[in-house]
Amino acid sequence: MASPSGAAPDRDSSLVRGISLGSATALNMIDMIGVGPFITIPLIISAAGGPQAMLGWILGAALALCDGMVWAELGAAMPGSGGSYRYLKETYGPLRLGRLMSFLFVWQLSFSAPLSIASGCIGLAQYASYLVPLLEKTYLARTLSVPLPLVGSLEARVLISRATFVAIGACVLAVLLLYRRIGVVGRLSKLLWIGVLGTVAWVIVAGLSHFDPARAFAFPAGAFHLDYGFFAGLGSALLIATYDYWGYYNVCFLGDEVRDPARTIPRALVYSILAVAAIYLVMNISILGVVPWRDLAAAGRTETRFYVVSLMMQRLYGSWAGSVVTLLVMWTAFASVFSLLLGYSRVPYAAALDGNYFRGFGRVHPAGRFPQVSLLALGMVAACFCMLRLADVIATLVVIRIVIQFLVQAVGLLILRARHPEAPRPFRMWLYPLPALLAILGFIFILISRRNFLNEVRDAGAILIAGLVLFAVRARVRHEWPFQMNQDPSLRSG
Repeated sequence: MASPSGAAPDRDSSLVRGISLGSATALNMIDMIGVGPFITIPLIISAAGGPQAMLGWILGAALALCDGMVWAELGAAMPGSGGSYRYLKETYGPLRLGRLMSFLFVWQLSFSAPLSIASGCIGLAQYASYLVPLLEKTYLARTLSVPLPLVGSLEARVLISRATFVAIGACVLAVLLLYRRIGVVGRLSKLLWIGVLGTVAWVIVAGLSHFDPARAFAFPAGAFHLDYGFFAGLGSALLIATYDYWGYYNVCFLGDEVRDPARTIPRALVYSILAVAAIYLVMNISILGVVPWRDLAAAGRTETRFYVVSLMMQRLYGSWAGSVVTLLVMWTAFASVFSLLLGYSRVPYAAALDGNYFRGFGRVHPAGRFPQVSLLALGMVAACFCMLRLADVIATLVVIRIVIQFLVQAVGLLILRARHPEAPRPFRMWLYPLPALLAILGFIFILISRRNFLNEVRDAGAILIAGLVLFAVRARVRHEWPFQMNQDPSLRSG
């Protein structure tokens, strides 16, 4: 067991440290960019009501950097597989509250990680609909509702179309490609990253070369009037921007497979956040300079024709350009799914090795030395979530993560600093504690500022309560905290 805040030793020498700084940064950036900015721009413009949505991207970058400081300090101090699982356990006490917090993290990951993976698959399928319009044919569109006393109903909007099967197929293909050694995966990530850079570069060059400032900055009347509508729209825009930026922490889930993790992890975090923030701002402004924001807002409201980059290129160069950029965006989306599955599959693996999750998830492929059960399980659940609407997938996964992971992790860092100020830290948060406090405030703003925010909060609350019940039953059966009868007095301060 590692010290509460000191550097943790390698816990599983069967994993290979084959991820360099370049590969770690590439994996983070692939995870961050993915299909998000190509498909969420209609949603964020519709939420904010105009080009002032750019404020959401700017504040989203600031929030990502503040929270990235939390991940950087914890990742450098505890460089092992598992990411938040490991951080929460050590921060809150490995044999007491930390065991509950880390269990709840893995429990919510069973929902949020497949939702995140499914969002990339759904985005890929929606762009495929530009090439094959027949994919837009819908077979089933229904809202499933489960009433709950006092708090309202849990709802899930199911949407099954021909494109749904494309999304599921992309998920299956990603699992098959990840079924190999980590060194090969690192090289494959760089190859996928070339496609991501090519797509982004072409969109930016095309947009800037045809840029119309009057179109890009055609703010509606009262765009910056600080009323309820402004802050509600900003909260929704910031939620979508947060989704677009998330992934900067991907390398933290691969700590046992990173070379020189105490130096590589903080650098990969900061480099990827700054680079992607610059790319997002330039790319989205260039799109707004070509496509009228009212067209984007209409697409966001109707949840159709999300392939705005394809339509943009078609408008500028013709149908051939629309088809080519569609293929590139699909490549980018698949690269994101690939990176997400790689990172998240290591979390249940680490928890299983620690005895705090199902033992089967700790199984490693005998030849490839990768966690095969965890990889297959997350892939199967993600394939099921491909049958939900994209907007609901994004909002639900962001709120679940904020409630059960990001808030408690930022608070945990503050507790860790207060309890162990003398502990060695390879990386120290800049301007401590300001970034952690700003991250906490930003996440709370996202939770409560949006219209109908209770919908996703109910989902997160239901998952949290179910996790607490499951943990209590499991702990009771196994005679663990808080039902441990004869506890060692030396552990009571943990």
